[in-house]
Amino acid sequence: MDRIVGIDYGSARVGLAQSDPLGVFASPLETVPTAKIIEYLQKYALGETIVKFVVGYPLNLDGRHASAAADVDKFLVRLQKVFPEVPVALEDERFTSVLAHRAMIDGGMKKSDRRDKNSVDRISAAIILQSYLDRK
Repeated sequence: MDRIVGIDYGSARVGLAQSDPLGVFASPLETVPTAKIIEYLQKYALGETIVKFVVGYPLNLDGRHASAAADVDKFLVRLQKVFPEVPVALEDERFTSVLAHRAMIDGGMKKSDRRDKNSVDRISAAIILQSYLDRK
């Protein structure tokens, strides 16, 4: 099935989300160690057709690239080498962690579970992807 994959790239972990086959809804997928992200995506692509990557791009409040943007840029080069046929869209990731925490609170998640950074990364990836899907 065709999927759009949302990516919240970080220096330690990468949060992932996927669209439904129609490209309407985003769902949290997985949190993967940064060193294993390309390998994970290659395995994922064996079972699903990735039609687009939506990568969260770190910006400052004034809209300029944040310092973490350099790491995302390096990741984008690696991603395009491995998946040259899959287009990549960049999505502003400002406030996604705050929104992820709010979603966990609103969803009734226990405080101890909200401290799990893996959950925050997955939910952030879903927020990034859903933001993109909503605009399209």
